[in-house]
Amino acid sequence: MTTTNNLETLQPRSVWAHFATLCEIPRPSYHEAALRKHLIEWAQVRGIESIVDAAGNLILKKPASPGCEGIPGVILQGHLDMVCQANAGTKHDFERDPINAVVRDGWVVAENTTLGADNGIGVALALAALEEPGLVHPPLEVLLTVNEESGMDGARGLAPGTLHGNTLINIDTEEWGHFYLGCAGGVDVEVSHDFKMEDLPPGYMTVRMEVAGLRGGHSGIDIHLGRGNAIKLLAEALRDLAAHTDLRLIAIHGGTARNAIPREAFAVCALPAMAAAGIDEWEQHRHQAWQQRFAAVDANVSFTVRSELFPPARGKAGMGVEQHGEGVLTPTLTLPREGGGDGFFAADSVLCKAIHHAERDRLLAFIDSSANGVSRMSDDFPGVTDTSSNLGVLALEQGAFKATFKVRSLQDGRADALADKLVSFAGSYGLRAWKDGAYPGWTPNPASSMLALCQQVYTAEFGQPASLQVIHAGLECGLLAASHPHLDMISFGPDIRGAHAPGESVEIESVGRCWQLLKAVLQALAKNKASL
Repeated sequence: MTTTNNLETLQPRSVWAHFATLCEIPRPSYHEAALRKHLIEWAQVRGIESIVDAAGNLILKKPASPGCEGIPGVILQGHLDMVCQANAGTKHDFERDPINAVVRDGWVVAENTTLGADNGIGVALALAALEEPGLVHPPLEVLLTVNEESGMDGARGLAPGTLHGNTLINIDTEEWGHFYLGCAGGVDVEVSHDFKMEDLPPGYMTVRMEVAGLRGGHSGIDIHLGRGNAIKLLAEALRDLAAHTDLRLIAIHGGTARNAIPREAFAVCALPAMAAAGIDEWEQHRHQAWQQRFAAVDANVSFTVRSELFPPARGKAGMGVEQHGEGVLTPTLTLPREGGGDGFFAADSVLCKAIHHAERDRLLAFIDSSANGVSRMSDDFPGVTDTSSNLGVLALEQGAFKATFKVRSLQDGRADALADKLVSFAGSYGLRAWKDGAYPGWTPNPASSMLALCQQVYTAEFGQPASLQVIHAGLECGLLAASHPHLDMISFGPDIRGAHAPGESVEIESVGRCWQLLKAVLQALAKNKASL
């Protein structure tokens, strides 16, 4: 079994050596400084010019090969940061710990965390191109942006005129054999409210409910697969139980990233003692129903209800979340009590509050009924999602409620319209909501000269044409087109599975093919003196 320490033994060696370095240097969004510093030092040793712009993006420049100086330049583009997700029970600090990557059956995989192949492989390919001996190429610029996964801040902050090339190759898509020539735009919808709190009635017992075992995934690319959203399932269960007994809601937490389908969610609530004692049958029924519903797409879904056992303590009650690195949340509940012993504790012996009884129903109704999933499929690209929303992060703690939706569409107007509906829907439940972080999509240009050249090269290298596609995800091409409208752009990449979720993997063979294609395209551009 190959581990991170010797990924560089894979082929092509230069690409995998760079990727191994990326696995060693932590790079969550907003924490790319260490990697950027390393790459600047790497470039200096090789005589490659490096520039850091006002947004924190890193631009690496290499002159054209001899005889190619007058040819228009080409830009290779990717992003430095990665989505940080880990399975429950996995202690991984994404700001300090390296990614543990292994090789299994022709794939490089991180078994309990995200791998960062999105977009570490694209970055590795670009860096390998900068140092490849004998590669004939036009003037090269490598643009490595920051904070792509958290709002595309780097691309958003790129000043007009920063880039000098005429063509751009984005290496941030995840299905080999396709040229991507368009992508979805997006906008976030933020929701918040401060709920009134009240003491629990006497004789109530506190329980913890958890939805886990879901696959999650990319909130754009995987949204059409019908996988379970842990937040939505938890709200469904809580509404069902509230219809049969007097459930009091203390806290909810679910999801860790707006652009990832939530895999886990938990709630702490209080029930009348008789209801709590007899909850096992309801729990089993709910679990079995979900296992049947998601048998084809999320067979490992689990649902557990257990008593909260409180250690002897005196003082104030509190609900919190202990974070083991970014993406791993463990609930912590501390309740003062009288006397000793373990088990349930009646509310008259603890100091604990839940949100106001009347507000419980409207909160759960909002979560359960809000738009989530595919809203519209594309008319122009069969099988591609046109418009969607994802309830990615939610928290209710000590009455303070926050939630974030990621809305995407191939048509910017449709994304805006769906976001407006979510804002209005939240308002109808008395919740404050607003739009934030909008970015444009990338409009396809089937007449692109760059596309024509890349198709010629692909067919020559692999004996068949690549298919053309748009992606229901937010590439930075839309923002780059806004600041540099002259650019002729295309995107391709290797096969990546499970981006934005633990178990993310990348196929080794497809990385080799991407490297072969990238070198061939650069050499074709160098020879095409009348071009682009």
